[in-house]
Amino acid sequence: MLNYKIFANDKDLTDKFAKYSKIYGVLFIILGALGIVFPNIMSLTSALFIGWLMLFAGIFIAIQTWQINKKDWLGWLKSLLYLVVGALVIIDPISGVIALGILFAIYFFMDSVINFSLAFSIKPEDVWWIVLLNAILSLALGIYFIYAIPNPIKTMWLVGIFVGISLLFDGIMLLSLANASKKN
Repeated sequence: MLNYKIFANDKDLTDKFAKYSKIYGVLFIILGALGIVFPNIMSLTSALFIGWLMLFAGIFIAIQTWQINKKDWLGWLKSLLYLVVGALVIIDPISGVIALGILFAIYFFMDSVINFSLAFSIKPEDVWWIVLLNAILSLALGIYFIYAIPNPIKTMWLVGIFVGISLLFDGIMLLSLANASKKN
């Protein structure tokens, strides 16, 4: 059984971890495979999803500013920023994908650091190397992404592929950790 400090030998918590890690692991693997097979669709879908989220966030910030303090120019400015950026991403999702490329490079670097920490915190366990492999893969993806960003066509393809690969390996990692947590 994995000896994470957060589990503190709590069987109920271990069982919940195993159950939900299996569910999300399978979902991540499916999403990852779809991203690898259809990278341009994954890229555009990601950009449009984020564009719509930003648009709705801008609307909600405007409503909150109206309700709380109509004279709060920073609230109105923030709302306008969300609305404009969200609308621009929806109108021109290719530019949104390029912006996502930059954000994903940052994400991969951060994911790498987190997974390196996790790998070394569980190192005596049998599956620590899978978490380490996931960390190394995320680091490599982040580095490669930095070199691809200047080319919009390559960035479009890479966003879908890299997010797909990352989700696929995250799913494998979650399934491995879930199975390891059930061993006694």
